[in-house]
Amino acid sequence: MQRVRVFILKLHLWLGLSVGALFVLLGLTGSALVFYEGLDAGLNPEVRVASTAPAPGWDAQVWDRALATVRSRWPERTGAWRFEATGEPGALAVRYQPPGGGHHGLRVMVWLSPDGTQVLREAEWGRYLMTWLYDLHMELLLHAPGRAFIGWAGLVMAALLLSGLWAWWPRGSLAKALHFKREAVRSRRLRDIHKLAGLIALPLLLMLVVTGVMLALPDESNAVLASTVGAPTKTPQVRSLAGAGVQVPLAQALATAHAAFPRARLAWVEAPGPGSGVILVRLQQPSDPSYRFPHSYAYVDQYSGELLATRDRDGFNTASIVINWLHPLHDGSVGGIGLRVLLAFSGLVPAMLFVTGVWRWRCRARAAQKNSSRGSLR
Repeated sequence: MQRVRVFILKLHLWLGLSVGALFVLLGLTGSALVFYEGLDAGLNPEVRVASTAPAPGWDAQVWDRALATVRSRWPERTGAWRFEATGEPGALAVRYQPPGGGHHGLRVMVWLSPDGTQVLREAEWGRYLMTWLYDLHMELLLHAPGRAFIGWAGLVMAALLLSGLWAWWPRGSLAKALHFKREAVRSRRLRDIHKLAGLIALPLLLMLVVTGVMLALPDESNAVLASTVGAPTKTPQVRSLAGAGVQVPLAQALATAHAAFPRARLAWVEAPGPGSGVILVRLQQPSDPSYRFPHSYAYVDQYSGELLATRDRDGFNTASIVINWLHPLHDGSVGGIGLRVLLAFSGLVPAMLFVTGVWRWRCRARAAQKNSSRGSLR
C-alpha cells in the first residue's frame, strides 16, 4: 500500500507540473468570465443606458423595430440576426451570424438603444477583451483544435485533483490530517496550505472540470451518455415551406411561439436571412435551470408564421437533462449571485495550488541537495 501511495504522490506532482499552468490559466479566465457581462458593460459605458420602460418580452414591438434598424444599417449582412431578451431594461443585445458560419463562426455583437432605433456599439466577437478571454478560456484561441485540447486536458486535471485527494486521504486521525501547523518549517506550512485549499475547493473544482470537459467535447460526451443513460433528444431539422417571400413580423412569430409555450419566458428570437430558414424562438420553461441559454425552442415558418416544430425541455430524456445542466453549472448561473461568487473564488484556487505546490517542491529539492552535499563532505 505504501508503494501505491508513493506512486500517487509522484503522479500528483508530475501532473501538477505538466498541466498545472494550464489549470491556472483556465481558472483565472473562468473567474473573470463568471461576471463577463457586467465587466464588459463596465468597460464600455456607451451601452449603459437608462430606460424607464419595462424589459421587453413576448408582446413587445421593439423586436421588429430593432430588426428594421440593423437591416437598414447593414443591408449587406444577409445572415441571421439574434435578439436577446435579458429580462433587464436597458440596451438591447443583438448578435449577427453570417450564413454558414455555425455556432463558433464569425459573430458580430451589436447593442441598440432600448427603443431599438439607434446603434450604440458594434464589435466583432473575439476583438474585444471579454470575448477574447472567452475564446482563450474555451479554446486557447485555436478554434476547434483548441477546444479538443482543453477537453482532453480537462481529464488530466480531474486526475490531478483526484490524485491529490488520494495522496491526502488520512490513514489515521482526520483531525490530525486537517491540522495546520503554524510553527512548522516552511515546507510543511506550504503543504498544509496546499492541502487545505485543495480540499475546500475540491467539490467546485471537480464540478467545473467535469462540466468543462463535457462542454468542450460534446460528441465524446454524447457518446458516453448514449452508452449509459441513452442518446440525447435530437434537435428538429426544419425549414420554411417556401424558399422565398416576405418575412412575417417577429411579433407574429413570437405570438405563435408563446401560444405553444404559454408558461415560458422569452430568451432569444432569431430572424433568418433570405432562403428557407426559420424564425427561431428560444425560451425557458419553468423546469429549465438555464436562464440565459435555455433548451426549449419554437420553429416558426418565416413566410407563413406557422409553427413548424418545437423542442420542449419538459419532454427531455435523461441524457438531454444532463446536457441541459452543464452550462448553468459551469457558469454558476443556476445558483444566483452566491454560487457565482463561489465559482469566481474557486477559479483563483488553481493558482494558489500551483504556487504552493511548486514552491514546496523547490524547497524540498533544495533541502535534498544540501543534505546530499553535507553527506559528500563526510
